[in-house]
Amino acid sequence: MENTTQSFTTSHSGRTSSDSVKKMTFTAMFMALTIVLSSFGIPVPGGHLYLCDIVICTASLLLSPGYAFVAAGIGSFLGDMLFYPAPMFVSLVTHGIQAVVISLIAHSTFKNNTKIGSVIAVLVGAVIMVIGYTLGKTYVYSTFEYAMIKLPYEIAQALLGAFGGVLINHYLGLKSIYNKWMNK
Repeated sequence: MENTTQSFTTSHSGRTSSDSVKKMTFTAMFMALTIVLSSFGIPVPGGHLYLCDIVICTASLLLSPGYAFVAAGIGSFLGDMLFYPAPMFVSLVTHGIQAVVISLIAHSTFKNNTKIGSVIAVLVGAVIMVIGYTLGKTYVYSTFEYAMIKLPYEIAQALLGAFGGVLINHYLGLKSIYNKWMNK
């Protein structure tokens, strides 16, 4: 009887279809978490801080750019579509670009020190998120003033997501769990 892992081999690089299933499973899990956490936030004076940014940064640090886009961009789009549809296209573009950039930086810089690479990646992602939502809210709500009023909340949410993502990946061990599971 032949080894079932060998029968799954589908590409020239020696990767198996089970690798793709694992990546899709993680992507679906992160997308579901993004959708759920888009539905509620931590109330703060004058607004809310949404926790979906922690999931977006966490997923983007682990996944390749395409999978990160699906988990973050499409996940936040669907979350907004279900709970608060006005900025759903802003979320798709902003979180999609944010996820791709975080993933690219995290997987290509500071290969000898992935923690530094991850911190740089999520900080660049935070800047993308703040600028994207500020411009997007100016367009969606047609007032620059409204976007400026929400700017401190966007910055706080972006930093919460950035540091939460690094914390979960590197200090709570999700990155090593993910790598072990992917290499089985």
